[in-house]
Amino acid sequence: MTNVLKIALASTVLVSGLAASDIIKGSGASFPYSVYQKWIKAYNKDTGVKVDYIKKGSSKGIKDAQARAVDFAGTDKPLSPKALNKAGLFQFPAVVGAITMGYNVPGVEGIKLSRSAIVAIASGKVSHWDNEIITAENPGMKLPHEKLTFVHRADGSGTTYNFTYYLSKVSKEWRTEFGAKKSLNWPGTQHIGGKTNSGVAALLKQTPYSVGYIDYADAKNNDIAMATVENKNGKYIVPTLKSFQDAAAKATLDPKKDFYSIIADPEGDTSYPMVAATFILVPFEKPEMNKNVTKFFDWAYTDGQEIAKSLGFVPLPDTLTNKIRAYWDAKGIK
Repeated sequence: MTNVLKIALASTVLVSGLAASDIIKGSGASFPYSVYQKWIKAYNKDTGVKVDYIKKGSSKGIKDAQARAVDFAGTDKPLSPKALNKAGLFQFPAVVGAITMGYNVPGVEGIKLSRSAIVAIASGKVSHWDNEIITAENPGMKLPHEKLTFVHRADGSGTTYNFTYYLSKVSKEWRTEFGAKKSLNWPGTQHIGGKTNSGVAALLKQTPYSVGYIDYADAKNNDIAMATVENKNGKYIVPTLKSFQDAAAKATLDPKKDFYSIIADPEGDTSYPMVAATFILVPFEKPEMNKNVTKFFDWAYTDGQEIAKSLGFVPLPDTLTNKIRAYWDAKGIK
C-alpha cells in the first residue's frame, strides 16, 4: 500500500477516533443554543466532526445526562459536587451569557426597570404599565394604562433558575416565598409561559404590552427591546457585551468544586445584574467519548471566541479555561 493511499484512508477516520459517520450527541439548555449551533457548524467545517445539540431545557438535559441518553448535556443550573457524584457526572462551564428583560410596548423605547420593579412584575403585583413602580424610574415617558403581561418559561429551565436566583438575592420576600427554582407556579394572573427561550421570544413578539426574562441572544436575534436595568450598586445598566464581561469577571468558578457557582447580582458600578454561566455534563464511565466532547469545547475556548462575542456571550478567560483543561486532565477526559 502506498503512503499516499495510507494517508487517504487515514483521513476517512477523524483524529478524534470518531468514524466520519459518527455524531457527538448533546441536549439540554436553550440559553446557550445559538452559540452552540454556530460553534458546531464552524467546528464541523474545521475538523469534519459532527456534533448535534437539541435544545430541551436544562431539566431535560440533566435527565438525559443521568439516563446516559446523550454524550453530553447542557444545563444553566449547575449541579453540586454531591449531586454530580451521585449521578456519576463531571461538570465544567462552557460560556457566560446574560438574561435580559425583554418587552413589547408599542411606541415606547428605552424603558428602565429598577430592582424592585423586576421583583414586583415577576410577583404578579404590577397590573398595568403606568404603575408607579415603573413610571418612577421613567420620568417624562408616556407609559400606557394597558394590562401588563409577564412572559416566563413554561418548561424546566436553567434560565428560570438563574432568574429566580437573582430575584432571591434582590428580595427577601421572594426568597422566602418562592426561592430559586427551575420551574414554578408563577404568582398572579397576568402571565403566560413559553417552551425554551425561543418560545418566550415568540410570545413577547406576538403579545403587545408584555415583558419577560429572556437570554440576550434570543432577544437580539428577534429584535426584542430590552430594558435598562438597575444593578446592585444602584446604577442603570444597558445590556451590552462589555457590561456582561464586567459582571462575569466577578464569578468564582473553582475546579475543586466542579465549578459549582452561580453568578447573580454582582458588585460593581458597570456590572450587568443578570448573568449566568452555562455548564456541560459528561458521564464518569465514558472517557473516550468524553475526550471527543472536550476536544469540541477546547476548540470553542480558542477558535470559537469571536463567534461567542458576536452573539453577546462572554468567552471564558484564559485563566479559567486553563483550569478547565487541568480538570479534564485530572479526570482522564482530555
